[in-house]
Amino acid sequence: MNKAPCRLNELQRQDKNSMKTPSIDLKANAKSAVIDVLNARLADSIDLALATKQAHWNLKGPNFIAVHEMLDPMRAAIDGHIDVMAERIAQLDGTPDGTSQTVAKTTSLDAYPTDIKKVPDHLAALADRYGKLANQVRKDIDATDEAGDADTADILTAYSRDLDKNLWFIKSHLE
Repeated sequence: MNKAPCRLNELQRQDKNSMKTPSIDLKANAKSAVIDVLNARLADSIDLALATKQAHWNLKGPNFIAVHEMLDPMRAAIDGHIDVMAERIAQLDGTPDGTSQTVAKTTSLDAYPTDIKKVPDHLAALADRYGKLANQVRKDIDATDEAGDADTADILTAYSRDLDKNLWFIKSHLE
């Protein structure tokens, strides 16, 4: 009789019991700090995405079509960064929290005005929000890098470049 299959099953059971699931090699406190930063930016970014769409739907006046068409790709870019940040949170064993309730409670952006219609008013409101978030993301690049997570710093660097570019586009319409 061949006893190899029994021995193989025993070895497989031992491997399953002794095998640790590989994880990203960051200290727990670094992961926690980075997850907190990313969840904060997740809330701000969802808020900015909604504000961008609010402006897109409601602006009126000269240059309407140019600004209207400019805002959709901006919103799409934010959505892409939101997804990358949320996935990074999950990669770090955290829970991305992008519910409307959390966003409403934790966003650092001012509430978007719903009583404005003119293109320049919407652009000024967006410029304030894009600028505030871009400046915060730059601070977060340094914070996540200092925490030892160069990958998250890189994710935020890419986001910062997009925010800065889109802020420039918005401001160029105001000048």
